[in-house]
Amino acid sequence: MSGTGTGEELGAQAARTRALVLLRIRSRATAVALLPAAFAVVLFAAGAQGFAEGSGWDAARWAVTACAVVVLIVAAAVAVAVVRAKPAVSPTVPLREEAAPDLYRLVRELAERLGVPAPSAIALTPDCDSWLEDRTHPAADRAAHEAAGRGRGGSATGPGRRPGRRRVQAAPVLVIGSPFLWWMRVAELRAVLAPVVAGTGPSAHPDIAAARRFVRGLDGAVADAAAPARGPVHTVVRLPGRFVGRIARLLLRSCRGHAAEMERGVAAAASTRAQDVDYGLRVVAQEQVGLAYAGWDRLLTRVALPAWRMGRWPSRLDAGVVSALTELSRRDRLAEGYATRLGERPACDLLEEPGAADEAASLLAARLFHGGPAEAGPDWAPVDWQQYPEEVVDRKWRTEAARLHRVLDTMGVPPASGADTDTACAGVPTLARVVEHLAAGRDGGEELAAGISAAVAREEAQAPVPLSGGAGEAGGEGLDPWGPDPLPLFPLQPPRTGTELLVDHVAAMVCCAAVDTAGAAPGLDWLDGPALLVDGERRTDLGSPVLTLVEDGDAGPLRSWLVSVGVRTDKPVRLV
Repeated sequence: MSGTGTGEELGAQAARTRALVLLRIRSRATAVALLPAAFAVVLFAAGAQGFAEGSGWDAARWAVTACAVVVLIVAAAVAVAVVRAKPAVSPTVPLREEAAPDLYRLVRELAERLGVPAPSAIALTPDCDSWLEDRTHPAADRAAHEAAGRGRGGSATGPGRRPGRRRVQAAPVLVIGSPFLWWMRVAELRAVLAPVVAGTGPSAHPDIAAARRFVRGLDGAVADAAAPARGPVHTVVRLPGRFVGRIARLLLRSCRGHAAEMERGVAAAASTRAQDVDYGLRVVAQEQVGLAYAGWDRLLTRVALPAWRMGRWPSRLDAGVVSALTELSRRDRLAEGYATRLGERPACDLLEEPGAADEAASLLAARLFHGGPAEAGPDWAPVDWQQYPEEVVDRKWRTEAARLHRVLDTMGVPPASGADTDTACAGVPTLARVVEHLAAGRDGGEELAAGISAAVAREEAQAPVPLSGGAGEAGGEGLDPWGPDPLPLFPLQPPRTGTELLVDHVAAMVCCAAVDTAGAAPGLDWLDGPALLVDGERRTDLGSPVLTLVEDGDAGPLRSWLVSVGVRTDKPVRLV
């Protein structure tokens, strides 16, 4: 225990030392702002006592006084900007105590065991991470409660807080990754949260809290000054604010290194304090953190992203993480160990309404990673996993197939050879038309890829800008995860190339033909997303023949695949 205590003391001492340095920077900035005023006072005092008389001294006194007034005005403007600035608040889903009493009880018992203050509140983030967020800055506190009120459609008053009463030294908010609650067991979650909750101890130190508020205020002032102007008049009005922002940026630059060292000291102290709490279980739990991140990443990029692009957002993403990781364990032959572990109580049982929390986190995930609207609507509707194959997979395939044939029509590509007169005259789309065109030559593949890329770009440009009912409440300042801020903050994938888009569209056309002429069906694979089911089994061998056709113009492998499945390329395909 002595080694643990020594390590914690060293980390806390390092954090307090850096906090004092940050506060000295604030004091020095204040002293510099008061220095001209002090000179002016000295000059007037000297003149009153007869030590500095004459026209030259009078001119010096008034010049120094004018300088002091200007400096004091600028200093006051900087101070007001820092106080009124709205520092960045992580987009989260507020979790009230009545919605998760068991989780709050677990966190409080953990804090009591660690001998640290309990977090002031708990929130969920749609990511595989957990942290403490300091929201004691007045502007940040207001922003958090406004977001909480909009997110829950009610009062923003949290547990233990009285309306109209300002909390002076509130503990940080505990932010928990929502995938952890569904994948981890209760004991594993407690072990993972132990070093995080332990961070409330150093955070309660007055110097560290004051230093954090100072740095976050500077960061918010810089962000406010860098916000784009809304017209030429607004540009002129914002000129003084931009000057104040330059000063705040200069102060922030001098604080950055010390603030990072302070946070490292806080983390070291918290980790050392939590070392003896569920240490053996924490090693196992950290492995589950890595697995949860792997399953979450695959679920977002392979499953959720296609739905988001179709105007649908899966409403049970966290539950999907469990299915994805279970499938991963089955493929990696780890099912026995996972089956035993899944028999224990999941951490989501600590919530009163796990489904509501999952839905809120899923909507926020779509907002952050894709930029969808903050509320459900006709063109942005939730989808259950049971409806995913029909509402997302089948619709995605037929939308891409329709786009492919529109581009072919624009290019003047004729119907497939051997097509009957009625089909050719009616312009009914067939798979044979696509295959013959791509097999005809390399240049016609390149032209088709460029046409599809242009069509996708036009459709994305014409898509309506997401709006939110909370736009007026946010006032356009700071990050409002429920408002019209420019999102996504964390795009999942870079823009796709023309060849990648063409491969996707040709594969979609093949899948549509298989569904319409060979009795296949759309399906969902938890790790790979949209899947083609033939006789109830997933076919994973379509990608290579399609890629060979697109890149080399060789239709042989794809024709063999189509024959094995029983697809009729000459039959018309239903499009949206």
